[in-house]
Amino acid sequence: MELKRGSVVRATAGRDKDGFFVVVQTGPVAICDGRRRRLEKPKRKNPKHLAATGTVVPEQALETNREIRKALRGCTGATPTKEVVSCPSRMLSK
Repeated sequence: MELKRGSVVRATAGRDKDGFFVVVQTGPVAICDGRRRRLEKPKRKNPKHLAATGTVVPEQALETNREIRKALRGCTGATPTKEVVSCPSRMLSK
């Protein structure tokens, strides 16, 4: 999937691994999450280290850090290729 401005991605490598971010610049890809990586200083990231989730944030939600955090609020839990599975060994033990 092609990365474009507003795409929600998950970092697969580096310090930001497993975090959800929004692409704010293409070419040299720059990502931010509105909290650690803010709009004022987005993180440049190699596209190989990002997994697209298929979700695109509207352009209006990319104007402030607060709106980006709000847009990413629902993006937790499942990975792009796997679903969250509870630990069956804990369910079997008494």
